[in-house]
Amino acid sequence: MARTGLYKSEVKKARDALIAQGKHPSVDAVRIALGNTGSKTTIHKYLRELDTEDGGAAGRKASISEALQDLVERLAAQLQEEANAGIDAARAEHAEQERRHTEHLAAAHRDAEKLGGHVQRVETALQQERDALGRARETLQQETIARHTAEQQVADLKERLAENEAHRRSLEEKHQHAREALDHYRQAVKDQRDQDQRRHEQQLQQLQAELRQVQQTLVVKQEEVTRLNQEGARLVAELSHTRQTLQQAQEFGRRQTQKLEALQPIEQRNGVLAAQIADKDSHARALQEQLTAALAQAGDLSTQMRELELALAQSQAKYEAQQGIVADLRTYLMACERPT
Repeated sequence: MARTGLYKSEVKKARDALIAQGKHPSVDAVRIALGNTGSKTTIHKYLRELDTEDGGAAGRKASISEALQDLVERLAAQLQEEANAGIDAARAEHAEQERRHTEHLAAAHRDAEKLGGHVQRVETALQQERDALGRARETLQQETIARHTAEQQVADLKERLAENEAHRRSLEEKHQHAREALDHYRQAVKDQRDQDQRRHEQQLQQLQAELRQVQQTLVVKQEEVTRLNQEGARLVAELSHTRQTLQQAQEFGRRQTQKLEALQPIEQRNGVLAAQIADKDSHARALQEQLTAALAQAGDLSTQMRELELALAQSQAKYEAQQGIVADLRTYLMACERPT
């Protein structure tokens, strides 16, 4: 019993395909070519009818030509379909690639515009950094000049302090000699008064002569002490001026430190400029070190000023002690001049 929809034309196409392939068109081979469908009786009947229609060998040769023509037509159609499908796929792929290229080109244009704006901002920031670096260099040069000036002032103060110390030691030596002479004189007066009361007048005259000499020496010493006081006052004034200069340098150093701290956020926002402004950072660190050295020198100057003030106080105390000795000597002489 034949299957529903099996036609003789289909059997003919399957038989012609087998013949074109050089195979014998048996019932089983035709049924396999038809996809294992259809009744073998129907297929055999259709094959006999086709053989009858073809009329033996000549008919078979004609059927082979038709089968080949049909096969060529089907192959040409299949090739055309496959070519059209390939062309359509290639066109779709080309359109997709063109779309992606267009999107990539637009994205590249946008990135280029963004990059141009970023480069302009970076160049502006770089110019600002260069200006700040120039100002920092000028400030560093001024600070170097101020530091050299302070060092020269410190050297001058040290030299004057050494001179003052030498003069002070000289005054101490003179004062010691005067005291020793006075002690010796008092002892001699006491011995002479105990030994011979009658030589009191002569001893008194000698004492008065020595007193005049001591007074002259004290006058000279008083002038030297006055000059020393004036020199000390001048040194105190110079130290005050130096302290004010150092305070200004410290204030300037704090401003520079604030400026350097203000530059740190800019360095964080512009990481791509870190390699270009590394030199500025090294200059800033050198400036910080020089400011630290200036602060240390300011401390040294303050210490030296306190030492000068202490030396001046000691000189004044010694002067007051000398005045007391002179007063005692005068009292003693007045007592000696009184009649016994």
